[in-house]
Amino acid sequence: MTPADQPNALELTGIGKAFGGVVALRGVDFTLRAGEIHGLVGENGAGKSTLMKIIAGVHAEHDGTMRVNGREVVFRSASDALAAGIGMVHQELSVVPELTVAENVFLGVQPTTNFGIVDWAKMFREAHEQLARLGIDVNVRQTMGMLPLGVQQLIELGRVLFSGAEIIILDEPTSALSPPEIERLFETLRRLRASGKSLIFISHFLDDVLAICDTVTVFRNGRKIATMPAAQIDKLWIIERMIGTGHEDLEESYTSERMLEAPPNAPVVLESQALCKLGAFSDVSLNVRAGEVLGIYGFMGSGQLEFARALYGKIIPDTGTIRIDGKTLRAKNTAAAKRAGIALVPESRRSMLFALEPVYKNVSISILERLSALLLRPGAERRVAQEHVEQLHIRPPRVDLPLGNLSGGNQQKVALARWLAYLPKVLVLCEPTRGMDVGAKDDVVKIVRGLRDAGLGVIVVSTEPETVLSLADRIVVMKKGAVVREFTNEAVSKDRLLAAA
Repeated sequence: MTPADQPNALELTGIGKAFGGVVALRGVDFTLRAGEIHGLVGENGAGKSTLMKIIAGVHAEHDGTMRVNGREVVFRSASDALAAGIGMVHQELSVVPELTVAENVFLGVQPTTNFGIVDWAKMFREAHEQLARLGIDVNVRQTMGMLPLGVQQLIELGRVLFSGAEIIILDEPTSALSPPEIERLFETLRRLRASGKSLIFISHFLDDVLAICDTVTVFRNGRKIATMPAAQIDKLWIIERMIGTGHEDLEESYTSERMLEAPPNAPVVLESQALCKLGAFSDVSLNVRAGEVLGIYGFMGSGQLEFARALYGKIIPDTGTIRIDGKTLRAKNTAAAKRAGIALVPESRRSMLFALEPVYKNVSISILERLSALLLRPGAERRVAQEHVEQLHIRPPRVDLPLGNLSGGNQQKVALARWLAYLPKVLVLCEPTRGMDVGAKDDVVKIVRGLRDAGLGVIVVSTEPETVLSLADRIVVMKKGAVVREFTNEAVSKDRLLAAA
């Protein structure tokens, strides 16, 4: 650890921020010590992202003061923060998949020759050397998109480091990683800590926070609630301060095993038979019944997300059959899948939402033809949207706000609300709780169970074992594109899911 007389790497005092009439932060004090990994947790909308954007120079206007290494600073832009040694790795990766690894490492700052052209040899050499110092051994000439997501995330972390950052903010860095990739990331973070770097680790994965962080701070409703050494607390301590008590069902999925029941005595609403797509999945045969939640679990790259896209017509299988209510789905596109009664919430909200449009338009777009055959009716759209905003506890509950003003978890709820307005026969949810805090996940659990009780067939596809454990009545595990295990009418735990995957 650093000497006691060394100034803190970062010190915030009385930080406040409001957007219009919505107060996002209220008198927040926050300290990051040199050579520390500091975990930051809280519900979506608790103020974490706003505070990090202030630190990173994105939000220039705010109350309070900020000191870096004991010196008061005022940032007017992200460039100012970077010049002061502060870098951020965002939840949504900013890599360019079509460019090489080296080009991504030096994105915007490529070395040039005396003639002003890119010095490719120097760029490839230095990218290899810099990544090697982080323990990343890749061919820097290959395109970024060819690499696993976990490696891409490490390379983006490397890019922030190479920019000269001494304070690094990591926003949900493990949300798309498998357990081996998480451990590889943690090894890198430990090396950075040992070298004197200071890190802020934002995550909804409480196990990860407790495993890697030295200190944990909890936010709620724009205020700092508590700060404690990680070694002195546990998950229940964090949950109680984030959301209070009364969420036993969700806590159970984090801490113990669940007893799955036998499938309901109800008709099969969706069935896949020997479904294959070269390079993605093979011979996948499964079904979901009315009033049942089927969980499909696997590590990233196991084929479960591609299978979900195939059900909705976004990927055309090479062979196999999909049936809805016993009838073969013959048309091979998303419009036909929707008409047949299938709905999909993809893992990336960016692919289905419009950040610049208001919340109500993002919700009502699925039912415009029901609201009016000829003319748009904004009043009706707003009423429908407001109902689902309140049902899903979307914050702030204002349907006229641009969607991009909402936190990531609340945007994910809007994606779910779109299909709640257009109830299908089968709802396929990909990573429905990714980027959500414990309280928001609890809301999703209640909504999904309500849909199940209303007779829908629900398929939950996730790389998070806690998600399928908290939602599913029956669970299948996919590995390397194939179904390798099914759990039904038996006890199942996180450890058993991880072992099967």
